[in-house]
Amino acid sequence: MVTIFILACFVGYYVVLRVTPALHAPLMSVTNAISSVIVMVALDAVLVGLYEIERHGGASVWFGIFAILLATANIVGGFMLTRRMLSMFAGKKKHVTEKRQ
Repeated sequence: MVTIFILACFVGYYVVLRVTPALHAPLMSVTNAISSVIVMVALDAVLVGLYEIERHGGASVWFGIFAILLATANIVGGFMLTRRMLSMFAGKKKHVTEKRQ
């Protein structure tokens, strides 16, 4: 499982690296949706880990907290980037209408 995880990290890195700028905003929307699912599953892992900590130890709790932090950072960064890109397009719209007048 660790090998699959490491390979997925490399493949994901190189796939995202090759994305054209025109597809970047839709890709960010999809990753935000995926990250929100990851947050929900990680919350479940933390709660189950806290409930059954005597049997399984605290590994699921720590991995769940780590997943929540990473996915939350991805969601916040995605929304910040999307807002910045939309403000850039709004600036171009104003600029085009000012030239017409």
